[in-house]
Amino acid sequence: MTSTKDLSPTPTRPVVPLSSSLDKGLLGYATAATAAGESLFALAHPAEAKIVYTPANIPITVNGPPVQVDLNHDGIIDFSIFNFAGTCEAKGIHKLGCSFASFYIVGVQNGNAIGSSQTFNGAQCAAILHPARSIGPSKKFKATEAELFGDFATSAFFASDCPWTGRGNPGGFLGLKFVVGSDTFYGWAMVSLTTKGPVLAGYAYENTPGAPIKAGAIKGADSADASHAPVFPDSQPAGLGVLALGTPGLSLWRREELNN
Repeated sequence: MTSTKDLSPTPTRPVVPLSSSLDKGLLGYATAATAAGESLFALAHPAEAKIVYTPANIPITVNGPPVQVDLNHDGIIDFSIFNFAGTCEAKGIHKLGCSFASFYIVGVQNGNAIGSSQTFNGAQCAAILHPARSIGPSKKFKATEAELFGDFATSAFFASDCPWTGRGNPGGFLGLKFVVGSDTFYGWAMVSLTTKGPVLAGYAYENTPGAPIKAGAIKGADSADASHAPVFPDSQPAGLGVLALGTPGLSLWRREELNN
């Protein structure tokens, strides 16, 4: 038989309102705990590094408009590639005058630079990189502008510097450094030298600030494989300056260089 005591209502704990200061303090602790949990989650799941690759097949025509490169597709041009050629008067040198060709890349934005190398005679040029060559903070870069090649010729002599000129040279990769806000990124651009002239054949960058990239890499940083880089078109049988100027009698050979 149930006693009267058993049937009595269960006592309830009175609800005591918290003071305003204590309520705010508890809310602050909860917010901090949530933020700490999110930080630990972020540490456990770091943002994935990624190589952003852009295929291309853009002729860099003689005396045409510059080929512009927007590496990260933010609507801001990072680099421009120029290809000029022509004839000139060279009084006192030779009565037939002279011819010239100039192929160079410009870092359009402040802080942008191009991987550089030095020729045997001390000229600073844009380095020609082979697949899998590292491009990053430890490498040499030339700010603002770098020449791929420059030729000056008369019927009596010629002068040619920089490694991108030469018989049978198929081209290679340019190392690129560009700045966005306070962050520095590294990338590459592939320039093929074909029988019809130079071609921008693709470009890429590593989206993690300060992280290096391999020339030709088109995958994520952990699985970058330069063997997957675009295939070079047919190589040219003569120097680019020769083709641009139409001077088949001029024989240009690739000069010795000190790679980056």
